[in-house]
Amino acid sequence: MTLIQEQRDGRPAIPENALELLTDMQKIALRRIENFGWTLKFIRQPSFEPPLVVVENSTGVNIGVLEEDGGVNLSPRIVLRE
Repeated sequence: MTLIQEQRDGRPAIPENALELLTDMQKIALRRIENFGWTLKFIRQPSFEPPLVVVENSTGVNIGVLEEDGGVNLSPRIVLRE
């Protein structure tokens, strides 16, 4: 597994307590989409906001955001940092 570092503060892209940060509906959705080759890419943890959970498909070409209600937004309006 490649460890992606957030540029801001050096935290890992996927924290060790990642599942604790997800809502119950996000956990269910993640398990469901993992069956189709999607994986957790990173979790952003902005101050005073819910975590932003980003997933990617098996080719790494498409990304999506797991919404708090378990929906998967395949057209997210986010900026990816390299």
